[in-house]
Amino acid sequence: MSLSKNKPLIGGIAVVLLAVAAWLAFGFFGIQTAFIDDEVNEGGPVFTATAEEQDTVAETEEFQEAMEDAQEDTTEVSETAEDDMPGEIVTLFAGDFAGESRYEINGTVSVLNDGSEQRFLRFENFESDNGPDLKVYLRAENGEFVSLGELKGNIGDQNYEIPADVDLTVFSTVEIWCERFGVGFGGAELLAA
Repeated sequence: MSLSKNKPLIGGIAVVLLAVAAWLAFGFFGIQTAFIDDEVNEGGPVFTATAEEQDTVAETEEFQEAMEDAQEDTTEVSETAEDDMPGEIVTLFAGDFAGESRYEINGTVSVLNDGSEQRFLRFENFESDNGPDLKVYLRAENGEFVSLGELKGNIGDQNYEIPADVDLTVFSTVEIWCERFGVGFGGAELLAA
């Protein structure tokens, strides 16, 4: 067989190999994420009072008085009603992000709470190298971890709800983890505020 007769076969094989290489690079390894930033800008977390908490607030004597006074002075009612709503948001833990090995991460992280069981991890001024399949973990010293889900964006402010049963004195490190390649991009140690 001559080489000229095999050109269509060689060309077909080359196209298939090129398609497989492109799928591996972009579909599996996700190399495009290294060149594309995902920017988010979430406001502060929204704490939701349980129905039981809302019923308790509604039944308080002060709240009832505020509702009666509403007919007289709406300004006075809004101030009184605000005082009776669930507690103010406080910072329980805080830390600063730092990158690992060749990755760069900057920004701050805090754990916010309003007096209920609900807690949120809040990233502010966050900026990280991007990559495929990035997750947000709370990690313990013994290597155990709790996944808070996918990283919403490699740039910007963002919130992640922390399950009520997670002990933050044990799971005290926030880590940005590339699950696909098993590599840590960086993290922050949570210190009591």
